[in-house]
Amino acid sequence: MDREFLIDLFADFGPVAIRKMFSGYGISADGINFALALRAGLFFRADEVTIPDFEAEGSKPFQYASRAKTVVVNSYWELPARLFDDSEELSQWARAALAAAQRAKVKKRPKAKKTPKKAAHKPAKKVAKPAKAPKKASKKSSLGKRAKRLG
Repeated sequence: MDREFLIDLFADFGPVAIRKMFSGYGISADGINFALALRAGLFFRADEVTIPDFEAEGSKPFQYASRAKTVVVNSYWELPARLFDDSEELSQWARAALAAAQRAKVKKRPKAKKTPKKAAHKPAKKVAKPAKAPKKASKKSSLGKRAKRLG
């Protein structure tokens, strides 16, 4: 899928940002990525609310092969092929994918940092270390140091 095809495909949905990603494109709206267009197809963001719709259409989650195993990414599901010919229904699925991405973003919000509790007891007082007595420089050692710096 090329960029122009994707722009046309999402025309009824509204403006989308299409950025190069992996072997294809990441598609976002309102700054939130909700779809991936890859060599393997077009995948929409899904969650517990929308996955049953994908399953009912016979779709499968995005997956890729690593060196050791096949990795299944259950948060992106393949768009049913019939929707490529129905821009109005594709827009509805895109809105549902954007909503799933927004729900996921809310779940991932960073938790407030916990401030360390102050100790109930008083901290130990710092003990001053005795000052070291300055070394007496001999004429030989100071001359040798000067010679090294100049040499």
